[in-house]
Amino acid sequence: MGMRGILKKAVEVGEMGFNKEGGAINWFPGHMAAATRAIRNRLKLSDLVIEVRDARIPFSSAHQDLQCQLSAKRRIIALNKKDLANPNVLNKWVRYFDSCKQDCLPINAHSRSSVRKLLELVKFKLKEVISREPTLLVMVVGVPNVGKSALINSIHQIASATFPAQEKMKRATVGPLPGVTQDIAGYKIAHQPSIYVLDTPGVLVPSIPNIETGLKLALAGSVKDSVVGEDRIVQYLLAVLNSRGTPLQWKHVTNQIEEIAPISEDKPSYNPKDLRPNRKRVLNASDVLYVKDIVTEVQHALYVTLSEFSGNMEDENDLEWLIEHQFEVLQKALKIPHKSSEARLMVSKKFLALFRAGKLGSFVLDDVPVFNLVS
Repeated sequence: MGMRGILKKAVEVGEMGFNKEGGAINWFPGHMAAATRAIRNRLKLSDLVIEVRDARIPFSSAHQDLQCQLSAKRRIIALNKKDLANPNVLNKWVRYFDSCKQDCLPINAHSRSSVRKLLELVKFKLKEVISREPTLLVMVVGVPNVGKSALINSIHQIASATFPAQEKMKRATVGPLPGVTQDIAGYKIAHQPSIYVLDTPGVLVPSIPNIETGLKLALAGSVKDSVVGEDRIVQYLLAVLNSRGTPLQWKHVTNQIEEIAPISEDKPSYNPKDLRPNRKRVLNASDVLYVKDIVTEVQHALYVTLSEFSGNMEDENDLEWLIEHQFEVLQKALKIPHKSSEARLMVSKKFLALFRAGKLGSFVLDDVPVFNLVS
């Protein structure tokens, strides 16, 4: 009841237009509609499809409207950002897909060794086709911000090292915001036979099936924060953490709090953008220590609030009270000025940045479906 209450309150916020009756959620920019039509046409020509999903939401990040078409093709589900996902739960998801006779591989698109394993699986799955087809097409699809472009770039780097003649090939555009890659382009990755990987735009489904799926996509960054609202996303995240009892697992940090040295008043203001993946900027020792201290303060604050909570987690009002209290303590833990007019928004942005960077731990938000394990 408590979680349902949080979801119910998400209905009337942001630009996503959550349906009050709990039905489909519409958020479908025009360029995405055009891209979907192009993808449907190219899927007919492809010999294999790599469907990239976010390892933290293996089900919610599926492109629902294309599932019938995708399941009819040779397909590999690449669960990207495996470094941000709980490995034990992720392994259960892999076993679930295995039980469905669906090839699935957790990957880190920024790791060449990880991408090489994916390419080896691709070549293995195409082995029966290679003997009779001179040119093979591999298509990469997925919702926004699951790491398709990062994967394409890694594939290109590997291919360029193998086939130097391709070094001048244009790389896929990579950006931090959902839907940045808008043009479909092909990349040759092998000779004899020629294998082309087709990059596709980030495409979000025309209608998200329910509010919780929309919130999970927003939490993982597949929907722009402004569409839902950072405040609402953090409310959902706190509801999930509290319902799972996650902060209680951070009891060990209470001992570390006493060991944390006071942070200098001259420390530059903390910017959540610093936590975004940025391969050009290297954090120095002071930055690392500062972020570590912030994380410890945040975990300690959430542990204390939940351990002292005497209400009913299933009660909507009790859970809402707890979350509001946690916003207050997070403001202090994140060192946000008390009188700031945008304090709540700053709390939300910083807390989301910590979660998305994996600083609060590894998580899988989707529950693994019940399945029979075939030995």
